Amino acid sequence: MARISAPAIVILGTGALATARRIQALYAGSQVHALQGRVEADVSYNELGAHLRELYARGTPIVALCATGIVIRCLAPSLSNKGVEPPVLAAAEDGSAVVPLLGGLAGVNLMAREIAAMLAVPAAITTSGELRFGTCVLNPPDGYTLADIGQGKRFVSDLLAGESTRIEGEAPWLDDAQLPRSASARLAIRVTPRAWDGREDELVIHPRSVVAAVTGVDGGIVARVREALDSHGLAPLSLAALLASSDRMADPALAEAAANLDVPLCFALARPEDGEPPANLLHAALRIPYETLHNDAVAGVALALAPLAIDADTIGRKRGRLTVIGLGPGSADLMVPAARTALNVATDILGYDTYVKMAGPLRADQRVHGTDNREEMQRARHAFELASEGRAVVMVSSGDPGVFAMAAAALEALESSDNADWAAVELKIVPGVSAAMATAAQAGAPLGHDFCMLSLSDNLKPWTIIEKRLRHAAEADLVMAFYNPISRARPWQLDKALDIVREYRAAQTQVVLGRDIGRPGSTLRTITLGELRSSDVDMRTMVIVGSSTTRRFGNAAEGREWVYTPRWYE
Repeated sequence: MARISAPAIVILGTGALATARRIQALYAGSQVHALQGRVEADVSYNELGAHLRELYARGTPIVALCATGIVIRCLAPSLSNKGVEPPVLAAAEDGSAVVPLLGGLAGVNLMAREIAAMLAVPAAITTSGELRFGTCVLNPPDGYTLADIGQGKRFVSDLLAGESTRIEGEAPWLDDAQLPRSASARLAIRVTPRAWDGREDELVIHPRSVVAAVTGVDGGIVARVREALDSHGLAPLSLAALLASSDRMADPALAEAAANLDVPLCFALARPEDGEPPANLLHAALRIPYETLHNDAVAGVALALAPLAIDADTIGRKRGRLTVIGLGPGSADLMVPAARTALNVATDILGYDTYVKMAGPLRADQRVHGTDNREEMQRARHAFELASEGRAVVMVSSGDPGVFAMAAAALEALESSDNADWAAVELKIVPGVSAAMATAAQAGAPLGHDFCMLSLSDNLKPWTIIEKRLRHAAEADLVMAFYNPISRARPWQLDKALDIVREYRAAQTQVVLGRDIGRPGSTLRTITLGELRSSDVDMRTMVIVGSSTTRRFGNAAEGREWVYTPRWYE
């Protein structure tokens, strides 16, 4: 059946954690989501209904360890198109029951059987077709797709009403299905790359067995590919990949065309012995038997038809991708979804060992390249080398990758290189919640007006520059967020920085100290500049020095204090 992406395993209390971890072991890359403040898990959430609806909207499979009624009520506002819903299951906290709820066309019953088998309980399958035939006819395996889901539902309804069927084409996944078969049946399951002609007595399943190669004609790629398919009676859904020359890897028109055709984009470098373009690309990229159906050098399109579905991962090579992400301050719920998505699809993950561990859980098949925190340029170059081989690489930073972190190193490595393969890599930078932002949010809004971020480390810049910037920022009455405030190698620098700031700021200026914000054991303090001593700070402390307008007040109802900088000046 179709491959199931990593599910979110959602729990409410500690009683479900053991069962959740057992289910997690079944699915590489899956994570346990738990109610914040109640259970320590991989991802925390604040409100169950909103969280389930967000997962559902993203198409994430859901295994909820709670009552089915809770899940139904939470997701009811989101239910619309049955054809695009992800698998949704409910399971008992103790693992005594597994109930598939939604996603019959997305493999929910398969998931239910897998989880139930692991838990040694029966799955509560209620789908008529699966109970009768032992499989979901409308859920073909990877590499195959239904021509028309509406016709498929009518077809299964006819089978349930007593009709028999015959199978035309290769459908080995149906060999063990208990389908009513007859060589003379009116109904037929037809596995073919040819376009469906609309006959209602056929369930047409298209193998993705066609590759379209395109060459240098600019514009209209999608239209030209579809015209070529149509000229041979091939269904667009039979297309397995779009293939182009390796020297066009960075061409946005190709990426847009592949997205519009909903197929992977692959590349190959043709040689003289591969023949005439564009069919020479097919010869260079395909290592399986195929028939060249079309080779139009003028239109720049060639079509290859294979006897079986083609795995796009075996065609030529992919454009490499390097994504530089920020994990946020450390808590999984403060990592932006785009960063988690990049981690989920990565083949290789690079970063400082501590940060790579924070990025987990990772799949067993993902290659991890942990390094020392001082090897930034070597790490960036290694990342480009891996990505230029066609791999999906993620380089990990804490906080935001563009704030004293790896994004700048990646760009510097790229600018200083004349490697064409590096230049062809798809580079993306995903923002994260910086330490300054996380600390400020815990305290209130001390960065509510103009502010600056300064690193007190002189490893990469001279101390004279740091002093000059401190003096200008203090004189300008900017709120200042200090990164790398102190270390064993430079214990004097924070005191020196504070001496400069005190020349321009009053002793009662508010200062926020956030240590390990977003991580276990975090602490938050607000003191005054006059009270602040370097012994209050270590390398894991974010220091936010307020402006002349930054203020602090208590909230008796909550028993806490808030710090903020007004957005106005008197």
